[in-house]
Amino acid sequence: MFQPSMFENHILDHMTTSSTHKTSDSTGRLLDDDFETKSGTETTMDAPSGDEQDPNATGPRPKRKRYHRHTQRQIQEMEAFFKDCPHPDDKQRKELSRELGLEPLQVKFWFQNKRTQMKAQHERHENSILKSENDKLRAENNRYKEALANATCPNCGGPAAIGEMSFDEQHLRIENARLHEEIDKISSIAAKYVGKPLTSSFSSHMSSHVPSGRSIDLGVGSFGTQPGFVGEMYGSSSDLLRSVSVPTEADKPMIVELAVAAMEELIRMAEAGDPLWVPGDHNSIHQEILNEDEYLRTFPRGIGPKPLGLKSEASRETALVIMNHVNLVEILMDVNQWSTVFCGIVSRAMTLDILSTGVAGNYNGALQVMTAEFQVPSPLVPTRENYFVRYCKQNVDGTWAVVDVSLDNLRPSPVSRSRRRPSGCLIQELQNGYSKVIWVEHVEVDDSAVHNIYRPLVNSGLAFGAKRWVATLDRQCQRLASSMASNIPAGDLCVITSTEGRKSMLKLAQRMVMSFCTGVGASTAHAWTTLSATGSDDVRVMTRKSMDDPGRPPGIVLSAATSFWIPVPPKRVFNFLRDENSRSEWDILSNGGLVQEMAHIANGRDPGNCVSLLRVNSANSSQSNMLILQESCTDSTGSYVIYAPVDIVAMNVVLSGGDPDYVALLPSGFAILPDGPAGSAGGGALDVGSGGSLLTVAFQILVDSIPTAKLSLGSVATVNNLIKCTVERIRAAVTCEQNP
Repeated sequence: MFQPSMFENHILDHMTTSSTHKTSDSTGRLLDDDFETKSGTETTMDAPSGDEQDPNATGPRPKRKRYHRHTQRQIQEMEAFFKDCPHPDDKQRKELSRELGLEPLQVKFWFQNKRTQMKAQHERHENSILKSENDKLRAENNRYKEALANATCPNCGGPAAIGEMSFDEQHLRIENARLHEEIDKISSIAAKYVGKPLTSSFSSHMSSHVPSGRSIDLGVGSFGTQPGFVGEMYGSSSDLLRSVSVPTEADKPMIVELAVAAMEELIRMAEAGDPLWVPGDHNSIHQEILNEDEYLRTFPRGIGPKPLGLKSEASRETALVIMNHVNLVEILMDVNQWSTVFCGIVSRAMTLDILSTGVAGNYNGALQVMTAEFQVPSPLVPTRENYFVRYCKQNVDGTWAVVDVSLDNLRPSPVSRSRRRPSGCLIQELQNGYSKVIWVEHVEVDDSAVHNIYRPLVNSGLAFGAKRWVATLDRQCQRLASSMASNIPAGDLCVITSTEGRKSMLKLAQRMVMSFCTGVGASTAHAWTTLSATGSDDVRVMTRKSMDDPGRPPGIVLSAATSFWIPVPPKRVFNFLRDENSRSEWDILSNGGLVQEMAHIANGRDPGNCVSLLRVNSANSSQSNMLILQESCTDSTGSYVIYAPVDIVAMNVVLSGGDPDYVALLPSGFAILPDGPAGSAGGGALDVGSGGSLLTVAFQILVDSIPTAKLSLGSVATVNNLIKCTVERIRAAVTCEQNP
């Protein structure tokens, strides 16, 4: 399919020499360290007896091997030497052979056999430990199951009712799911040694014994809606994270070959024109569409045919961003920076193994195996999980390329709802610190579980396509450039008196945005519970216990979110929600007080991209004033307005340049997305996909400052009423603006 470059061959050589040296001859016999004979024996050659001669033979026959056992002294000496040095070199083997009266080859084979014996004993010991841990987890799961099945109300002794089960009892279900994942993980490891998988029937047995409607179930369930079912859960136990593991030495050469082929495909996909990419129609957000037939002819092998039930999504986007190529490559190759910059798209990510760190002190040739979960900021859109290899390379023309490609064939059970064909970007250095980025997204996915109101958005490519990646990157590059400014622009209000205070406030706002984005979607790390099932804007809740986290207030935090469609363009909704003058029209917690902007930091070309510090002057003179930190950001694919109440004393520390990591935040806010290709064009809208907005409202409320307290039905009802009242106020206000 391709001819690897000298550099790529260097990676293959590096990967091969780092693993155990194993070769075989034409008959399949293992050589070197894998050559095995019975421990304590060696072979000599002797002539066969006359009656064993083949009467039809025309010449002398080769001698037959005869085995001799080493003496007890020879074995004892080699055993003692093995304890100190299990891998003797040629000089040590020769010296030992002279002392024991053996050939150096006999000594070499004895040490090889001994190492094989020790390895087998170690594997048997590990297998025994894994089995023991597996049995303990099974027993612990059974205890949890019995506790859940027999849960009773502490007051009346009857079955526990909704809202009256203690926080710890509710989280037994979540703990149950976690333990189930641990069992499967251990079983997959143990299967390597016992030769067959160790399956657990706990999950199916458990699900058949948990009655619905007994309590607010905050456990882990599956995507999709079933009308009329109370206590439905959003977010499933992650098959991806449970099945992936660090690749073995035998897998690594294949991974390198796949990454090199994916890099070649990405570069050709980024640079090709017609007939691979054809012009799109006037209703499409993309100026070009991938010709699937031409793609299959151009890249006949790739990662294999498209699995049944998956559909293809391909898009390409080009942009100029205000960041040099070195920093862009570092962001893409550092999983923490990548997750931070693209926090609205990447809900979770982890590097499993680094196969190469690159050469010459940079990321040229860097290769790493990763897992990631991609999201839309709404509980109504399932996340896309991928297990892939990421490869970075500097081309001969000076451009850089970073490519991802899925490794589904390395999973123990390759069942996936999404996989990445070669996707990534080409980065070209320009003058004045700018870079040209060509981004290609090519995935195969099952999106049947997407809610109907989000389907036009997902089908258009605005939800997961290249346009969203590039728009997010451009906006974040502008934000980073603003945070690195050494002077205070004239637009910043006078409350910020130093560059250190400005940077601290931007850092605090960044943590607030990340916390909101990672907690608003349908990530499998979350356990959304639907309070009712009467429509698309049902409120979904989940709880968590906050303890020993300086960035969050201690106690029980109740998160609530709902998504709905309104026939108003996204830009109008965004401007209404971010404007402090209209805040009293929807913010119930401000109690109708006057909202004043105390500090303002612009962090992008669009005036809507900014960080503000707001003060709510209470209408009631007996109540103290409240400070609110707010960040608003917008691009062509979506907008956010995120805010959190902050302590006045803590905020003064931040404004003076203090550490913002110890400021407790509970972010709430809004994610505003277009409802389809026409959603960003403005104008009137009568139906989903005709220019309206998809609005997600998410609140986080501290319902009790004691982490061990019980979650009452009243707390849930209060938050439910709060979010629904806010939704009604927003609907009424923006619709009134739309139709004055």
